[in-house]
Amino acid sequence: MFERYMPDLDAYVKRVRSGLCFVCKIVARDPAFPDHRIVYEDEGAIVFLAMNPTQYGYTLVAPKEHKEQVAGDFTVEEYLGLQRVVHRVAEAVRAEVGAERVYILSLGSNQGNAHVHWHVVPLPPDTPYAEQQFAAVMLETAGALKIPDREKAALAARVGQRMDRSQVDLARR
Repeated sequence: MFERYMPDLDAYVKRVRSGLCFVCKIVARDPAFPDHRIVYEDEGAIVFLAMNPTQYGYTLVAPKEHKEQVAGDFTVEEYLGLQRVVHRVAEAVRAEVGAERVYILSLGSNQGNAHVHWHVVPLPPDTPYAEQQFAAVMLETAGALKIPDREKAALAARVGQRMDRSQVDLARR
């Protein structure tokens, strides 16, 4: 449905290794980061679409506060609170895009992309096995989808609405 392209991976690596924290910049609404459509946020977490998504609906979840250790920088309660958001995002994305499976990973490095974040990556139905798992997530193997900004905005809104509905459903239980 969408054309694929190969982003400039050398420029990406240079930016994440020498630039300012991209998550902190998105939280601060820095205009230099317009391609990250915000899906949801609350007092402790922010959810946004990936800038160079390998799959339609590829979403990132991060704490608003700059933290670098995926578990060690959080109390158990803080960690579980973030995982509740990850779960809601994964289910909203799965339902919105009709994913066969949803991958959830925490990637990053203290040498670049240090701000803790979780990747929520939907796998489209009927994806050949050789194109699943890491092949579906990595830019080097999948390339990125060229999604028009209007569609990114609409997708972010639809996923956010699904998350809002799931929160209402939980409150009623």
